[in-house]
Amino acid sequence: MLAEYLHRQATEFLRSLRLHEESTGSAESAAVAAEAVRMLRRSARRIGAALQVYRPLIDGARADQLSGELAWLSGVLGRERAYEARLHRLLAALHRLSSAPADPVPSVAEAPLVPPPPSGRRGPASAGSGLGAGVARAGALLERQLTLARTRAHSAALQALGSSRFHAVADAVAVLASEAPLTAEAASRPAAGALLPLAELAHRRAVEAVEALPLTRARQSYNGEALAHTLAVDGEHDAAWNRVRLLVRLRRYAHEVVGHDDPALAAAGRALDRHRDAAEAAAAAAAAARTPRIAPATAYALGVLHADQRHEVEAARFSFGRLWRPAAVASPDAPAAVAFGVEGSR
Repeated sequence: MLAEYLHRQATEFLRSLRLHEESTGSAESAAVAAEAVRMLRRSARRIGAALQVYRPLIDGARADQLSGELAWLSGVLGRERAYEARLHRLLAALHRLSSAPADPVPSVAEAPLVPPPPSGRRGPASAGSGLGAGVARAGALLERQLTLARTRAHSAALQALGSSRFHAVADAVAVLASEAPLTAEAASRPAAGALLPLAELAHRRAVEAVEALPLTRARQSYNGEALAHTLAVDGEHDAAWNRVRLLVRLRRYAHEVVGHDDPALAAAGRALDRHRDAAEAAAAAAAAARTPRIAPATAYALGVLHADQRHEVEAARFSFGRLWRPAAVASPDAPAAVAFGVEGSR
């Protein structure tokens, strides 16, 4: 079962690589090349997750080296798309905020970060008074900064795909497509007895990480207490939530190997993806606001944008808190009991 999964993902990796090579260099096939990169990253993540979770059943040295290289490759190839999506998110949010009707009621949660505009009115909804003047400049500043970052990420991706390091990774995946590096003991054991305990371990790690999160504070969508806290510490706890995102994803990929796939867990994972996107967008807005010698109206617009994205962070946490519930620990010898810790999974 594990060997078949690795063979299948390695074959998808090589097919995506061939498609990328055939479509690179032409403006007409740019969309095809981008899709090939996405599929390449998809296979790389799944191979790396399987090697990581089921390491005791695989040649440890080979598994560690290849999973580390696949993580490097996925990271390098994903940066360009991440910057593009971040810019789109921020510009769309600016447009939404600038077209919102004016609201004279101040927002207490935003007071520590967002200074009042010249009219004295506060909050993201006061677009007609103070926000509109800085929106265009804030958008232009973000576009310059993130487009430059995207261009550099594109160059880095092309350089990585042409490097000897990448060719070594591709060669290792090609070997994996025909020969999975399973240990002799793993090859002789029944799949259920060998795989399920390790899949359950990945499940427990995800559950423990979720239980360590302050989910009780995230049980109210857009609640003021949580937003005031997250603004005050400026995303101090984002790293813990991102760790949960990675563990939930690892847990989902690990259970794909044993034939368990649940749309509800994927929905919880998407909530965590939205959390990451909003947190990184807020950080980008804050970084742009620290640009030297920008106009006060531009800084104000970026501050409102930062607060808006932190609102989105809290909304994503609330959404995840509703989707996820810690499941009872399943016994390794009962495949049907390896249940996802998500509402609606049964």
